[in-house]
Amino acid sequence: MRANLGVWVGLLLSFSARAGSVDVTDNPQLWMNVSAFGETRWAEGEIHLISTDNWFLLSKKRYRDFELELEVKLPQPEEYVNSGVMFRGQIAYDPAIESYYAYGYQAEVDPSERRWSGGLYEQATEREWLFPRHPERSAPGEHFKANHSPQWTPAKAKAFNPGAWNHYKIRALGPEITVWVNGVLTTAVTDTKFAEGHIGLQHHGSAAYASSGDTANTIQFRRIRITQLPPPEPKNPKH
Repeated sequence: MRANLGVWVGLLLSFSARAGSVDVTDNPQLWMNVSAFGETRWAEGEIHLISTDNWFLLSKKRYRDFELELEVKLPQPEEYVNSGVMFRGQIAYDPAIESYYAYGYQAEVDPSERRWSGGLYEQATEREWLFPRHPERSAPGEHFKANHSPQWTPAKAKAFNPGAWNHYKIRALGPEITVWVNGVLTTAVTDTKFAEGHIGLQHHGSAAYASSGDTANTIQFRRIRITQLPPPEPKNPKH
């Protein structure tokens, strides 16, 4: 326990050497859509997403060690709504949908009765739910090394406010991944699957938009800031 605490203290101290923070919200040139669907609109300091299918707006730049902060607001339509923030995302082509798609870590935005906002999901891979564990859709495997906050507590479940702006902070430093929702620590794990990749903003798809063009299920993001961090110092070898 003392050794683990030392590792986390060392990580916190290293943040003092971070590079400058950059707001990437308002510049469309910093983002890309690699899929055959999904639409983006920039409006008064916000990014608005709508799609017929599950989709991510991706940063053109790839990031390794960073701290990402943003605010997200979900609508409350009659149909299903869900979102997420991908990080260290990768890109591949799926001939079945004749489109490229993104996969990688995802900080969940989940307004359902399950209330797993701030949990860690791995999008479009067989591992799926890394935390909390799903009874049927969790296969973390050998890359999942440790969970430093293993209980999904009532405080975590209540951190997200449906229908309001919610603040997310995601820190990825080496294999250490930490997520906060509105200041509440929701995820703190050690995982070695992905070392760098794209940032992604998710729209899970809208049947109403696909059938009638109804945009009520538009998801909004704002105040998206990325701070690149120096790589963690290597651990001292054991003697």
